[in-house]
Amino acid sequence: MSRVRARSGSNMQKTLRWFDLVGFGIGGMVGAGVFVTTGRASLLYAGPAIVLSYAVAGLCALLSAFCYTEFAVDMPVAGGAFSYLRVTFGEFAAFLTGANLVMEYVLSNAAVARSFTAYLGTSIGVSTAEKWRITVSGLPKGFNEIDFVAVAVVLIITLCICYSTKESSVLNLVLTTVHILFIAFIIFIGFWKGDWKNFTEPSDPKKPNGFFPYGVSGVFSGAAMVYLSYIGYDAVSTMAEEVRNPTKDIPIGVSGSVVLVTILYCLMAASMSMLVPYDAIDTEAPFSAAFRGLSNGWGWVSNLIGVGASFGILTSLLVSMLGQARYLCVIGRSNVVPTWFARVHPKTSTPVNASVFLGIFTAAISLFTDLEVLLNLVSIGTLFVFYMVANAVIYRRHVTVGATNPWPTLSFLISFSLTSIIFTLLWQFAPPGKPKAIMLGAFTVMGVAILQIFHFAVPQVRKPEFWGVPLMPWIPSISIFLNIFLLGSLDGASYVRFGFFSALAVIVYVLYSVHASFDAEGDGCFNPKIEEMQKHPEGGFDQETNDVSLKV
Repeated sequence: MSRVRARSGSNMQKTLRWFDLVGFGIGGMVGAGVFVTTGRASLLYAGPAIVLSYAVAGLCALLSAFCYTEFAVDMPVAGGAFSYLRVTFGEFAAFLTGANLVMEYVLSNAAVARSFTAYLGTSIGVSTAEKWRITVSGLPKGFNEIDFVAVAVVLIITLCICYSTKESSVLNLVLTTVHILFIAFIIFIGFWKGDWKNFTEPSDPKKPNGFFPYGVSGVFSGAAMVYLSYIGYDAVSTMAEEVRNPTKDIPIGVSGSVVLVTILYCLMAASMSMLVPYDAIDTEAPFSAAFRGLSNGWGWVSNLIGVGASFGILTSLLVSMLGQARYLCVIGRSNVVPTWFARVHPKTSTPVNASVFLGIFTAAISLFTDLEVLLNLVSIGTLFVFYMVANAVIYRRHVTVGATNPWPTLSFLISFSLTSIIFTLLWQFAPPGKPKAIMLGAFTVMGVAILQIFHFAVPQVRKPEFWGVPLMPWIPSISIFLNIFLLGSLDGASYVRFGFFSALAVIVYVLYSVHASFDAEGDGCFNPKIEEMQKHPEGGFDQETNDVSLKV
């Protein structure tokens, strides 16, 4: 049995099927993001073409989901990206990215919990600041509004995810179903009461008109902003250890949820664009404001949207907190943090210690910290992990440790990433004009050439036995480019936060983790040769050996 998985004590029960994963994926993605960013992206960047922005962002998410799926099918263990990166690039790269991802989960969950208070207050006509939050004048602004409702929500969800993953799935399916019914109602009313002319005519004749008022570039800028609405599908891969049939259930669960959510988002964006001209959209609460503007007594729908958004926030919070606990559990298995976090409770078969610790941590932050991150929820940590996973898929397909020279593959990954970074910097900062277009075209040709040379010059040494990313290496390479492109849209504060947490993680790793880790123990060793593991006769993973990250 894998020594790493043995650190958790009891095994996690394999109770999840593909429909549970689809429910978790939809629940994790369809949260507060779509209700907040749609209006801002439409007004400032895309106009009515916000529909296409969601389609582009959905494509980006689907390509990243393919990369996650290949790993999750071949390595059905909890921990998601941390496990994949540890096998491919080693312990330090995995710890650095995993630590940032856990912190981003905690911060965003705290912000989402506080937004639940605001949406619930809106739905019943209560002023959140006056009725449900206590202002402490002695604390600095941004930290002076105490929110006990957010704390209660976080702690209740923590109890749910500690009790049982299957019961958490049932709760998620119920909440997600109710939320989807609200969304379907919004779409129906929007198409019924809306006006098709709003797709091309602004309310102010002086504003740019047409379906693309800001040009094609506005579609991509809008896609970068609305991409936060898709974050959440990665949490599904962290539950791979609890899936009954990973070969079948994971591809359907991960990719299927992304496709369904993309369709819902495009229909919601179209509904909003029909109700209100793009230049009259309320950036703070676009859907509620759109329905408040309707005549004949339809304003009550705006309150109903507040209720629907509240359900969406609960499902998003539930899935995110499930995911963050499993990340920390697997990090604990590697001993780079205390193994106490890796313990799985023998009765509930859930990582109780990790769930409780992160739940209390999240609740403490949500109590007093007004994290203004809803519009910047496309966190640099999450996108960085998506970027690393896409790189890992290519590296693992073309490199076998000890048998293949890794430098041709590493040279490709470095040169392609540098080309993508230069393209992104030109897109963001070069002044408009013909020189910019020429330089962008040149670096596009250069990137395609680098990719094509690698494709023909470096053969694949590993073929996935069950499910693999199609059109290798094109799809993961496009994912690398798109993640870098979206990283270029983030503000400076995001990079400062990423640098701070990364430096803190390096210090912890150097002072503690590198000495205590499983890899450093004299009686254990790191073995990334996944294909040597035993397989179940039917083609699934053997119960005794289905942790593929470490073997002795």
